[in-house]
Amino acid sequence: MSRQSVELKTNDQIILMRDAGLATAAALREVRKAIRPGISTLELDAIAESTIIAKGGHSNFKLVAGYRHTICASINDEVVHGIPSADRILKAGDIVSIDCGAEIGEWNGDSAITVIVPNEDGSQVDSDLVRARQTLSDVTEQSLWAGIAALAKAEYLNEVGMAIEEYIYSQGRYGILEEYVGHGIGRSMHEDPAVYNFAVREKGFKVQPGLCVAIEPMVVAGSHRTKILKDGWTVSTKDASDASHWEHSIAVHDKGIWVLTAEDGGAAKLAPLGVKPVPLS
Repeated sequence: MSRQSVELKTNDQIILMRDAGLATAAALREVRKAIRPGISTLELDAIAESTIIAKGGHSNFKLVAGYRHTICASINDEVVHGIPSADRILKAGDIVSIDCGAEIGEWNGDSAITVIVPNEDGSQVDSDLVRARQTLSDVTEQSLWAGIAALAKAEYLNEVGMAIEEYIYSQGRYGILEEYVGHGIGRSMHEDPAVYNFAVREKGFKVQPGLCVAIEPMVVAGSHRTKILKDGWTVSTKDASDASHWEHSIAVHDKGIWVLTAEDGGAAKLAPLGVKPVPLS
């Protein structure tokens, strides 16, 4: 990856990116609060849309050619890019990943969470399945933070993927998607460089101030092999195993790192890993 293909941001630009990151975080926070049995993924989409607009931004997902929604909502064996629909009704015990992004000014934020739908309606649920799904989500989320912690100390970007892979495989027999990876972020939601969630032979881009990336491990309970459904968007596991997706946008600056899509900059989650994020004022 050449330096010329990666736009390094100034500290002032990173501060502007923070607005888009916080709008993205707010949208996901409100969607998380609304997740319950009986709600449709289209209703969740509307919540995210209204939250981003209230923050002075707009959906950057709608800027992707052919996509008309603010979030992607992927349920159970769907990994990423699930399209919101009035017909997609959440049930107790479902595992649902919500991916969302906001643009404010010319700057972008991108983040994703995974939630287990709570059993609020008294439905009969398989408790073992729910526990396995929660563990899958927890492993995926913690692998994200392991990758972010690695970024704080890395010389080269592909050290992030090594840390993510090492953590995931230390937790059990999980699969890591290979066709879909993280990316740079800034004036566009998707920029160079690629951010792998697994170890590769190349060192990758040199980590330096101004590097802004979205790290997003996508982990499955079975095989990593996937298929695209008939809608042309939704990515599902071929073996119907459950999936989880977590993501944050992170800036490297001249004083350290800052998680742009976390309200505390990542302080709470990074503290146990020995990393202290540094805000830019």
